[in-house]
Amino acid sequence: MEELVGLREGSSGNPVTLQELWGPCPRIRRRIRGGLEWLKQKLFRVGEDWYFLATGVLMALISYTMRNHLGLSRAGGAHKWLYREIGDSHLLRYLSWTVYPMALVSFSSGFSQSITPFSGGSGIPELKTILSGVVLEDYLDIKNFGAKVVGLTCTLASGSTIFLGKVGPFVHLSVMIAAYLGRVRTKTIGESENKSKQNEMLVAAAGGWALPQSLQRPFNGVLFSIEVMSSHFSVWDYWRGFFAATCGAFMFRLLAVFNSEQETITSLFKTSFRVDVPFDLPEIFFFVALGAICGVLSCAYLFCQRNFLIFVKTNPLTSKLLATSKPLYSALAALVLASITYPPGVGRFMASRLSMKQHLDTLFDNNSWALITRNSSPPWPAEPDPQNLWFEWYHPRFTIFGTLAFFLVMKFWMLILATTIPMPAGYFMPIFIFGAAVGRLIGEALSVAFPEGIVAGGVTNPIMPGGYALAGAAAFSGAVTHTISTALLAFELTGQIVHALPVLMAVLAANAIAQSCQPSFYDGTIIVKKLPYLPWIRGRKIRRHRSGVLGKHLARASFSTGSQPAALGRGTPLLTQEIALTFSLSACPESQILVGTVRRAHLLQALQAEPPSWAPGHQHYLQDILAGGCPMEPVTLQLSPETSLHEAHNLFELLNLQSLFVTSRGRAVGTVSWVELKKAISNVTNPPAPK
Repeated sequence: MEELVGLREGSSGNPVTLQELWGPCPRIRRRIRGGLEWLKQKLFRVGEDWYFLATGVLMALISYTMRNHLGLSRAGGAHKWLYREIGDSHLLRYLSWTVYPMALVSFSSGFSQSITPFSGGSGIPELKTILSGVVLEDYLDIKNFGAKVVGLTCTLASGSTIFLGKVGPFVHLSVMIAAYLGRVRTKTIGESENKSKQNEMLVAAAGGWALPQSLQRPFNGVLFSIEVMSSHFSVWDYWRGFFAATCGAFMFRLLAVFNSEQETITSLFKTSFRVDVPFDLPEIFFFVALGAICGVLSCAYLFCQRNFLIFVKTNPLTSKLLATSKPLYSALAALVLASITYPPGVGRFMASRLSMKQHLDTLFDNNSWALITRNSSPPWPAEPDPQNLWFEWYHPRFTIFGTLAFFLVMKFWMLILATTIPMPAGYFMPIFIFGAAVGRLIGEALSVAFPEGIVAGGVTNPIMPGGYALAGAAAFSGAVTHTISTALLAFELTGQIVHALPVLMAVLAANAIAQSCQPSFYDGTIIVKKLPYLPWIRGRKIRRHRSGVLGKHLARASFSTGSQPAALGRGTPLLTQEIALTFSLSACPESQILVGTVRRAHLLQALQAEPPSWAPGHQHYLQDILAGGCPMEPVTLQLSPETSLHEAHNLFELLNLQSLFVTSRGRAVGTVSWVELKKAISNVTNPPAPK
């Protein structure tokens, strides 16, 4: 039904709807509408990027709201309160410990998947694919935002029983906000969509707003996201990322002070390492050895995690559960994890009553637990003692070494199982804690081997296991994600930089081993999900890729070209190719000289709006279509058959391309898409077996 319109009495302006004309207070409503329109225009015209930087503050508000006003901080306390107050019955206590996270996890999986299937997981693998130039439909749609927030809140409320974090989902949330604001700004100002500009803003969003709001660490947030999210990063985006990260992290910490949670802005994990002599020079060897151990363990973890994901997707039972009943699969996985962490059972040897933050607080303790318990046996308290949380790691029969080793063995496969649950969750903080436990175990062993400390320069200084836990956390998490900036994260989290040299050496040693053996955690997920992403060419394989040219490894793909004198009708096979979005144009059929491209949508629009001067049944020529106003785009970038695979790979990654024309002396000989380039690189790296 068409809406009725009319004119105001004595007005010569544009007609307005009768609802607006006869509604109450038309002048006030008109002025308010005009004021909002003026504010919107001014808001999106203030500079080029500043409105995006304000999103750093918005993400801080969202993070703080999730933690304090959506019940996240109270939900974890409610779980422990229910377990403590339910009585002495082991059955009831077991049910209270397991059913609570099962309900939260199943609801998180079911709710988020019912809204959109793109809300599960961390989101970083998909964002890496988007930033490489591939369009994933609906992944950055704003409707995913609510599903991600609700699902992530339930995931975090399940606590340390599921042992998952929030780094990856916050990356997804911030990029969704950036993409939405970009679309609003483009629509408001009326500018044409700029893919390059949009890509820069998404990178700045991932770096400047996501990680600082999840970890409150601005500098590491920017550097970590640069390493993880993009293979090429524009220096121009540095100031955007750091400014937004600083504003967001400052706002989050400021809200905590205003809410009387803290007296002032402090570090997240307080440590008391020695400042005068934090480590002796001979300990550098032990830190490097710790990095090597973390590198080997990360390779084992990445291999097992990737193959277990493949098994879950291919196994008939689990694949059917994931396809038909994701909440049921999530509940079963949560039941297994919660049963293992039940405190009176196996969880007694895993410090399962501690939260994830308390895990790090205790592991970074600079005192040696093994030396403290050598001549004394502290009792296991009925409830965790806030002043002596490390008692949770001690068992008179298992000792400190037994509980730490058991924790590592169990968490190794439990983390792998948790990554298969289809719900919004982050996986960085769990591996960070796992690495801290590895370092703590090595540090405790060294403190027992050298109870008096290591003599250097005639001075004996005791070994601090907390320093090794700090190095292990940075080394293992850096090796799993193939990043170096985790060393900076360790310093920002603790507020101390006294272990800068040994931690950085441990991270480098771990990365050297991990990067030479296994793809990163996020790249492995890309491989398992079969996302369209070009493989990374490792340094030792560059020579082979430089020697291989496109003409040898890529078959000349046949593609349709239209010459300007060619006849063109509505039934032309050229237009029936529904897959093609652009068509190449040649000067004439004989020469095949590439002169430009024309988009399919523009060509169809020109044919549908044919001039009335054309007689019915007249044979239309492409040159007539182009002369009638159909835009033709020049080909500014081309490849040669002699271009090496390494050069082609760099172009596709740097410019986020999907396909390129291959020309020889101006003559079009084929096209190269990222699919063909990926296959060619794989054939060179892993040649197929001879037939």
